[in-house]
Amino acid sequence: MSPFQAILDYEISQGIPPGYVNATIQAHSPKGSWQRLERGEVSLAGTFFEEFGRELSSPSHWKAYCEKLPSRGERGEYALKLLRERYGVQSDGKTPNLPPIDARKMFWNMMRMSRQPDPYVFPALLKLRESGKFVVAALSNTIDFPRGIRDETGTPFGHEAVSATGEKVGDIRSFFDTFVSSAHTGMRKPETRIYELALQECSRVAKEKGLSNDLQMGDILFLDDIGINLKIAKQLGMGTIKVNLGKSKDAVKELEQAVGMRLIDEDGSSRL
Repeated sequence: MSPFQAILDYEISQGIPPGYVNATIQAHSPKGSWQRLERGEVSLAGTFFEEFGRELSSPSHWKAYCEKLPSRGERGEYALKLLRERYGVQSDGKTPNLPPIDARKMFWNMMRMSRQPDPYVFPALLKLRESGKFVVAALSNTIDFPRGIRDETGTPFGHEAVSATGEKVGDIRSFFDTFVSSAHTGMRKPETRIYELALQECSRVAKEKGLSNDLQMGDILFLDDIGINLKIAKQLGMGTIKVNLGKSKDAVKELEQAVGMRLIDEDGSSRL
């Protein structure tokens, strides 16, 4: 599942304007700690949490972000009002004090949520793969979990997918014909090179399966929840489907139309 819900839940619980964490990550792109982690340039066992926490708590970045809130209309003004009431204001008399942000706790909440298979997308991908008619590939901005790494509670953390009830359902990578990982290739979406690598991998698998000897970008249907990733994929010639937060069922319905195959049970449920 998308880790964005975990970020949103954390922001709401701390009284942080929804979207601030993602805005911070994007503001430091392409050389911020998050991007470097996803390219495998920095490790969870190294300086990542210190760097990420410093970016989230940067006074200059926070001030610039707050100054833009009024441009978002009533919602932005309301967020400023709540921040001032809860955290007070800085010496300039206008900027709210920065809310406390526990980068480590938020990060691991994101990771726990992201390894829970989506109740609609995951079963749909299994059905597509089982049909034998498609190459089901993952093109993912991922994180390499060092052997023995533990979350903020001291619990070991790995690549296993975990159901909503807490049961391990297998290594996430095993559910795909090929898995293109940013942390293991040194590239990440939306860099065009990683899309090109994904095409090469899909072509290799398609040839092995006897499906095609010459896949092109136009043969790929790419699903993602981030606009810029979809934009670049579309520019390269891929078909695209946006998976909006909390609306994955709609995306699967669109996928059904594209592939001509039922992917959601007749009663509207998933198989997970």
